[in-house]
Amino acid sequence: MKIFIYQIVFFSLSYFGLAQSEIISLYPEGIPCKSDLKIETSYDRSGRIFKKVGRPELWHYPTSNPKNHAALLIIPGGGYYGLWFDKEGVDIANWANGLGISAFVLKYRLPYWENEDCKDQVALMDALRAMRIIRKNAIDWNLNSEKIGVIGFSAGGHLASTLSTHYDKGLEKSTLSIDKFSSRPDFSALIYPVITMKKPNVNLGSRENLLGKIPDREKLDYFSNELWVNQETPPTILIHASDDEVVVPENSLTYYKALIDHGVNAELHIWQNGGHGFAISEASGSIKNWLRILEKWMITNEIIEKDKLD
Repeated sequence: MKIFIYQIVFFSLSYFGLAQSEIISLYPEGIPCKSDLKIETSYDRSGRIFKKVGRPELWHYPTSNPKNHAALLIIPGGGYYGLWFDKEGVDIANWANGLGISAFVLKYRLPYWENEDCKDQVALMDALRAMRIIRKNAIDWNLNSEKIGVIGFSAGGHLASTLSTHYDKGLEKSTLSIDKFSSRPDFSALIYPVITMKKPNVNLGSRENLLGKIPDREKLDYFSNELWVNQETPPTILIHASDDEVVVPENSLTYYKALIDHGVNAELHIWQNGGHGFAISEASGSIKNWLRILEKWMITNEIIEKDKLD
């Protein structure tokens, strides 16, 4: 009974505590690769966990910053099986709002639940569309269209790095006006991210959920994002812990090396302890400073102003 009451209280605080202005359907014209999945919601001590996301959405949390300001697309993790939506989504939106950044939490489709024809397509499809929506509405939402970034956690970090390496600058042949907008993030923050789909450093659960039990080499290569870094990959900061046994830090190391090799501004922080999935609520010891490190990185890269920290 106590657990049940706690879940209700946590849900209420998470859902109503922020100035969420709207929930935006990603595909008002009709969902590509549409399924008939009905959303399932479960809870742990960190809040909501979404599964079977049949209708992908973008949850908008605007800041009160009156000037043109940065925006952050937030991609929660969950192994491409679930979405830890409060822990790695709403909590991060709250933090971003405190820095004068408007936040957008992506409720994306999860490959584990999708049919084989669409399994490896839907998550990236949703991330690309989310970035286009934010960029298209930048003026209306008082956003700086050159400071629209992405942050992703675990498998959400894989999706964020996939977006950062497989974006486009607009689809000229599309008949939809939304597709004319670039899907490239201007910066990315990858937090204990899955990066590679290849052994020995792959997280096998995320890979199987995204690509199936026996993926072909072409898909393994395509979704091993360290292979797709180039000079136009967005500036990136990576956060990891040495003792992460779920997603080994070599994922961040290989992506960082690829960024440096291609002349992309990059920063890597690996703490001695911290494990996996710490986000904000479960970070302890020195790794609790990761948010401050991220803030300083954003100042250095002129994404936010210095006085946002004071």
